[in-house]
Amino acid sequence: MNEDVQRPPAEIRYAGELARLRADDTDDRPPGWALSLRAARRFILGDDQLGIGRKFVGDPSLIDRSLVTLATNRGLMLVGEPGTAKSLLSELLAAAVSGTSTLTVQGGAATTEDQIKYSWNYALLVAEGPSARSLVAAPLLRGMAEGKVVRFEEITRCPLEVQDCLLSPLSDRVLAVPELSGPESMVYAKEGFTVIATANTRDRGVNEMSAALKRRFNFETVFPIADFDTELRLVEAEATALLKRSGVGTPPRRDVLEVLVTAFRELREGQTARGDATDRLSGVMSTAEAVSVAHAVGLRGWFLRGEAGTAADLASCLAGTAAKDNPEDLAKLRRYLERRRHGDQWKALYEARHLLPG
Repeated sequence: MNEDVQRPPAEIRYAGELARLRADDTDDRPPGWALSLRAARRFILGDDQLGIGRKFVGDPSLIDRSLVTLATNRGLMLVGEPGTAKSLLSELLAAAVSGTSTLTVQGGAATTEDQIKYSWNYALLVAEGPSARSLVAAPLLRGMAEGKVVRFEEITRCPLEVQDCLLSPLSDRVLAVPELSGPESMVYAKEGFTVIATANTRDRGVNEMSAALKRRFNFETVFPIADFDTELRLVEAEATALLKRSGVGTPPRRDVLEVLVTAFRELREGQTARGDATDRLSGVMSTAEAVSVAHAVGLRGWFLRGEAGTAADLASCLAGTAAKDNPEDLAKLRRYLERRRHGDQWKALYEARHLLPG
């Protein structure tokens, strides 16, 4: 894949690791799987002996349960707060199980059944009529025909009738193509096919799933990172990688990241590290958002001044995160920055509070 691709899929980014795992994998594999369960677990959680890095920071038992679910005939539903790496986990699981993570449906209000199942090449359709040649396979049909994992991102953003097109493929493992006749009118799922869906808990009420569809999934909740040091290391690693790809010549300052992660955790939980009450923002103050802000801070410092980003840059970059969902959050953020704390970067953040708009 070309080096200028912004974000290659997991099977490309970690192709070397997947190859080493396949070569070393002597365990039994579920039918249609590219790796055994234990090798897939090592791919996601890391293995120092094989030089496999950890890619998901979370409860290892969640990975175990997810892999066991995928080895059955049930779908896997990952739910949780926005920014808890549900999509990343979905991608890693698909890459480990099927060797590809690109059979993906991005759910939304405008998502239609043909974007999920199949559509037609209308030039061929008019010229030849319905045929296998004029059929354009969408992710679900391809996943069933090839025995691959299909990812359905933000499934609850789709209308209920669109969601329910998964019922027959998940229960009977068959997809009907009524426009065709004979054997081509039915696509039967090959071994290895399953569906991983994600839904964030803030939007689940937008289009609540039907009880029938829920029964075809095992639900797993992905929780925010509980430990400060773990979250700090993750933000530092991800921000460093993003800045390097963006042409920034210096890594982020750790003392600035400590302020950033502390602020995000306190504004997310409504409590300071000392136990004092503080305003809780209604917006998403997730680890993923913290990485995005750290990236912006580093870009601002490097391209505007030729140095690493500072806490003053952090004050400017926080506003875009805080004011997304509720204008009142900006006032809450302003009150939070009024607190005086010890430490050079906290003092710099306090002195830069006037940079917040409004």
